[in-house]
Amino acid sequence: MNKSELIAAMADMTGATKTDTEKALDAFVAVVKENISKKDGVRLVGFGTFTISERKARVGRNPQTGAEIQIPARNVPVFKAGKELKSVC
Repeated sequence: MNKSELIAAMADMTGATKTDTEKALDAFVAVVKENISKKDGVRLVGFGTFTISERKARVGRNPQTGAEIQIPARNVPVFKAGKELKSVC
């Protein structure tokens, strides 16, 4: 399912217009991004948690040459599914 299909499905379920639904979805994504960047995260009970995970620096290998390369530390966004969401699968 892509973004436009998600918007259409959400609009059908709520009875809202696609334009309003797209604004709501864009606002949700913006709030999640903002809170993750502040390292607060977003917790939706039953659905899941959006957070930041810190990856340590490590040594990797270039697959073509086999030479070792340094991979720097960085922060990556993480989603952990909640209990209710896991039970659907």
